[in-house]
Amino acid sequence: MSDPTRTIASPHSVIDNRSERSERRSAPANRSEPLQPPDRLVALVREMSPEAVVLGIPFRMDGSEGEMAREVREFGRRLAESTGVRVVEWDERLTSALARRSLAEGGRRGRRVPKGREDMVAAAHLLRAYMDSLE
Repeated sequence: MSDPTRTIASPHSVIDNRSERSERRSAPANRSEPLQPPDRLVALVREMSPEAVVLGIPFRMDGSEGEMAREVREFGRRLAESTGVRVVEWDERLTSALARRSLAEGGRRGRRVPKGREDMVAAAHLLRAYMDSLE
Protein backbone atom coordinates (compact mmCIF):
# COMPACT_ATOMS: atom_id res chain seq x y z
CA MET A 1 0.00 0.00 0.00
CA SER A 2 1.01 3.57 -0.45
CA ASP A 3 0.29 6.63 1.59
CA PRO A 4 -1.86 9.32 -0.10
CA THR A 5 1.24 11.32 -1.12
CA ARG A 6 2.77 8.28 -2.88
CA THR A 7 5.90 8.63 -0.79
CA ILE A 8 5.97 5.33 1.08
CA ALA A 9 5.28 1.82 -0.24
CA SER A 10 4.48 -0.50 2.65
CA PRO A 11 3.60 -4.18 2.84
CA HIS A 12 -0.04 -4.71 3.82
CA SER A 13 -0.98 -8.39 3.97
CA VAL A 14 -0.97 -11.68 2.14
CA ILE A 15 -4.22 -13.25 1.04
CA ASP A 16 -3.94 -17.01 0.87
CA ASN A 17 -6.47 -18.09 -1.70
CA ARG A 18 -5.76 -21.83 -1.51
CA SER A 19 -8.87 -22.54 0.57
CA GLU A 20 -11.10 -20.62 -1.87
CA ARG A 21 -9.52 -22.41 -4.83
CA SER A 22 -10.14 -25.83 -3.31
CA GLU A 23 -13.76 -24.87 -2.43
CA ARG A 24 -14.33 -23.75 -6.00
CA ARG A 25 -12.71 -26.90 -7.40
CA SER A 26 -15.14 -29.07 -5.45
CA ALA A 27 -18.06 -27.26 -7.11
CA PRO A 28 -19.19 -28.44 -10.55
CA ALA A 29 -16.69 -27.25 -13.15
CA ASN A 30 -17.89 -24.73 -15.68
CA ARG A 31 -14.98 -24.11 -18.04
CA SER A 32 -16.70 -21.14 -19.71
CA GLU A 33 -16.61 -19.21 -16.42
CA PRO A 34 -13.07 -18.38 -15.21
CA LEU A 35 -12.20 -18.35 -11.52
CA GLN A 36 -12.79 -14.99 -9.93
CA PRO A 37 -10.29 -13.19 -7.68
CA PRO A 38 -10.49 -14.28 -4.02
CA ASP A 39 -13.44 -12.77 -2.20
CA ARG A 40 -11.12 -11.43 0.51
CA LEU A 41 -9.07 -9.54 -2.08
CA VAL A 42 -12.15 -8.04 -3.72
CA ALA A 43 -13.45 -6.99 -0.29
CA LEU A 44 -10.09 -5.44 0.67
CA VAL A 45 -9.85 -3.47 -2.59
CA ARG A 46 -13.40 -2.20 -2.16
CA GLU A 47 -12.74 -1.28 1.48
CA MET A 48 -9.46 0.54 0.76
CA SER A 49 -10.79 2.30 -2.37
CA PRO A 50 -7.36 2.72 -3.95
CA GLU A 51 -6.75 4.84 -7.04
CA ALA A 52 -5.31 1.73 -8.67
CA VAL A 53 -4.03 -1.77 -7.96
CA VAL A 54 -0.52 -2.48 -9.23
CA LEU A 55 -0.30 -6.07 -10.40
CA GLY A 56 3.06 -7.79 -10.85
CA ILE A 57 3.41 -9.55 -14.20
CA PRO A 58 5.89 -12.45 -14.05
CA PHE A 59 7.79 -11.95 -17.30
CA ARG A 60 10.60 -14.34 -18.12
CA MET A 61 14.11 -13.00 -17.61
CA ASP A 62 14.43 -12.39 -21.38
CA GLY A 63 11.31 -10.19 -21.22
CA SER A 64 9.02 -12.63 -22.97
CA GLU A 65 5.59 -13.52 -21.69
CA GLY A 66 4.82 -17.08 -20.66
CA GLU A 67 1.65 -18.84 -19.62
CA MET A 68 1.85 -17.53 -16.03
CA ALA A 69 2.05 -13.92 -17.27
CA ARG A 70 -1.05 -14.48 -19.41
CA GLU A 71 -2.89 -15.97 -16.42
CA VAL A 72 -1.94 -13.02 -14.23
CA ARG A 73 -3.12 -10.57 -16.90
CA GLU A 74 -6.48 -12.39 -17.00
CA PHE A 75 -6.61 -12.29 -13.19
CA GLY A 76 -6.05 -8.52 -13.35
CA ARG A 77 -8.83 -8.11 -15.87
CA ARG A 78 -11.23 -10.02 -13.61
CA LEU A 79 -10.08 -8.06 -10.54
CA ALA A 80 -10.80 -4.76 -12.32
CA GLU A 81 -14.24 -6.03 -13.35
CA SER A 82 -15.01 -7.24 -9.82
CA THR A 83 -13.94 -4.07 -8.04
CA GLY A 84 -14.27 -1.24 -10.54
CA VAL A 85 -10.70 -0.24 -9.67
CA ARG A 86 -8.08 0.34 -12.36
CA VAL A 87 -5.43 -2.40 -12.48
CA VAL A 88 -1.94 -1.37 -13.59
CA GLU A 89 0.36 -4.13 -14.84
CA TRP A 90 4.01 -3.87 -13.78
CA ASP A 91 7.06 -6.03 -14.42
CA GLU A 92 7.78 -8.03 -11.27
CA ARG A 93 11.11 -9.54 -12.35
CA LEU A 94 13.69 -9.58 -9.56
CA THR A 95 11.32 -8.25 -6.87
CA SER A 96 11.67 -11.50 -4.88
CA ALA A 97 15.46 -11.19 -5.03
CA LEU A 98 15.18 -7.58 -3.83
CA ALA A 99 12.88 -8.72 -1.03
CA ARG A 100 15.34 -11.41 0.11
CA ARG A 101 18.15 -8.85 0.11
CA SER A 102 16.03 -6.35 2.06
CA LEU A 103 15.12 -8.96 4.65
CA ALA A 104 18.76 -10.05 4.97
CA GLU A 105 19.87 -6.43 5.43
CA GLY A 106 17.16 -6.00 8.03
CA GLY A 107 18.68 -8.68 10.24
CA ARG A 108 16.88 -11.74 8.89
CA ARG A 109 19.98 -13.34 7.36
CA GLY A 110 20.08 -17.02 8.25
CA ARG A 111 16.75 -16.86 10.08
CA ARG A 112 13.53 -18.30 8.79
CA VAL A 113 11.33 -15.65 7.21
CA PRO A 114 7.67 -15.86 8.28
CA LYS A 115 5.35 -17.27 5.62
CA GLY A 116 4.27 -14.56 3.22
CA ARG A 117 6.74 -11.95 4.48
CA GLU A 118 8.97 -12.20 1.40
CA ASP A 119 5.92 -11.79 -0.84
CA MET A 120 4.82 -8.71 1.09
CA VAL A 121 8.25 -7.10 0.82
CA ALA A 122 8.46 -7.99 -2.89
CA ALA A 123 5.06 -6.34 -3.42
CA ALA A 124 6.29 -3.19 -1.67
CA HIS A 125 9.33 -3.12 -3.99
CA LEU A 126 7.01 -3.53 -6.98
CA LEU A 127 4.82 -0.65 -5.83
CA ARG A 128 7.87 1.53 -5.11
CA ALA A 129 9.16 0.97 -8.67
CA TYR A 130 5.77 1.90 -10.08
CA MET A 131 5.53 5.05 -7.94
CA ASP A 132 9.08 6.04 -8.94
CA SER A 133 8.02 5.85 -12.58
CA LEU A 134 5.31 8.45 -11.92
CA GLU A 135 7.78 11.11 -10.77
